[in-house]
Amino acid sequence: MNSNYFRTGKQAAALLFVFCLLNLQVPAQMAAKPATSSLTTEERSLTEKISLDSLKRFTNALSADEMEGRGTMQAGGDKAAEWLAARYEEIGLKPLGDKGSYLQSIKFRETVLTDKTFFKIDDTELVHGKDWGIIPFTARENTIKGEMVFVAYGIVADSINRNDLEGINLRNKIVVIIDGPPASISKEAWEKSNATQAIFGLIMQAGAKGIVFIGHGREKDPPEVLIDYFSRRQISLSSEDGPSSFMPPLIYASAEAAAKFFEKSGVSYKDALARAENNDFKPFELKRDAEISIKPRSSTGTSSNVVGYLEGSDPKLKEEAIVYSAHYDAYGILDGKIYNGAADNALGTSEMLAVAEAFSKMDPKPKRSLIFLAVTGEEYGLYGSKFWAKDPTWDIKKVAANLNLDTIGSEVYGPIKIVVGYGAEHSSLGPMLDDVAEAYKINVIPDPAPEEKVFLRSDHYSFVERGVPALMLMAGPEGTGESLMARIKAWEKLHYHQPSDDVMDDWHWEGAKTVSDLMAILGLRLAQQSEMPSWNKTSRFGELKRGNTKELPEEN
Repeated sequence: MNSNYFRTGKQAAALLFVFCLLNLQVPAQMAAKPATSSLTTEERSLTEKISLDSLKRFTNALSADEMEGRGTMQAGGDKAAEWLAARYEEIGLKPLGDKGSYLQSIKFRETVLTDKTFFKIDDTELVHGKDWGIIPFTARENTIKGEMVFVAYGIVADSINRNDLEGINLRNKIVVIIDGPPASISKEAWEKSNATQAIFGLIMQAGAKGIVFIGHGREKDPPEVLIDYFSRRQISLSSEDGPSSFMPPLIYASAEAAAKFFEKSGVSYKDALARAENNDFKPFELKRDAEISIKPRSSTGTSSNVVGYLEGSDPKLKEEAIVYSAHYDAYGILDGKIYNGAADNALGTSEMLAVAEAFSKMDPKPKRSLIFLAVTGEEYGLYGSKFWAKDPTWDIKKVAANLNLDTIGSEVYGPIKIVVGYGAEHSSLGPMLDDVAEAYKINVIPDPAPEEKVFLRSDHYSFVERGVPALMLMAGPEGTGESLMARIKAWEKLHYHQPSDDVMDDWHWEGAKTVSDLMAILGLRLAQQSEMPSWNKTSRFGELKRGNTKELPEEN
């Protein structure tokens, strides 16, 4: 799952859907069985064609070290794309890429910071990637020097009689600021007021050379997590603009580095944080000089989406299509370590392949055509799906719906009893999901963490932007909200976007089979019904038409 949105203010951890097993009445190795009376013979036959062996084989192949982490613009990503194209051909999909192939080539730019990049305070050099990292869109070639000053949260607000910039000269200074909000202000209120943008504006207008963010200790994701992401190689479309030419460097510093900032100021890091919570805070100089040198290196190359389709059987409806999507990319090889991305998202890609394999064995085929789109570049900003949706190899106005498979492994923790349908509330796909889930005795629940805005952060949203109703599932076994969040935090800390995201011995593969079943039945129903699905009039997307190019309406 892409974390770009969440990691910046997508740099941090994505929603993980993992539950503690309780008193299950289903044997541990038994997949969920539908109530046979509620599914058609055709639907039951389709799910019987989804192979548990294929799910295991595909996932293990994609997440093997030989695939080198399937990195965008890396050899492993090319190897994975060729492997997927070979599976498409075996399954019997027709090519829907460039020039009669399965591959849709995308031009990318890779940017890395060279070893000439540094951050020094007086004579002490901080370690890039451990002590500090720079927000990528400000990482242009640059060298700045200046005295360091501390301005707490940078708040200037007459309503609370507070001015964190009062009496301090910021011109040519390196400003150290706490990444807000203060403890007395809720995150929601802080974001709604656009406080961060206003603070940036004031500091920039005052002539600061650079801004260094430090943590306050209450973050869901501390600066160290952000530093890890910011310090990795960055991928963008080659057509995109590079780093901002007018923004000063925006840097995150670790708690260990922050403590060094205050060593000569007469105020400890801990005490400075305490002072910052008071409205009568006054800024002060840290009595340390900083020098920051940013030396990036960029190169261009390509990676590919992998696209194939099964032609529909109806002479008219076959011109329309259901698009199944899954991102096959992971983080590749970084600093000699392989990021295999087994749960995110070799598993989801394999579920899509298993569904394609099952449909290929149907006779007759569904009425509408079925497109299977394995995308690259998701982890860096949904690039592959956005590229296809903008330059589709099928008429976007004739794409009936998108069913997206982006997983973090929650379905392999036990028999599936709960499912979230991201996007279900916006279109007629919601009632369809309810009906299919009921057949499997699975409870459809609301998004358990709406503040994470998962709906915006995976490839289905690229289709929503083009006016196509879309749905992504996140499924798990029985559990409580408390156990869910505990497992989320534990998995994020250990495995999310880390080299340790490998296939585990305790995976309950039948859960992946259930998710594949649900998606296959949804796709079949969409392919067979006379009308394409529609947006709910009550949805903020209610007026969208397929092929939309306008900016989407904001969430209320």
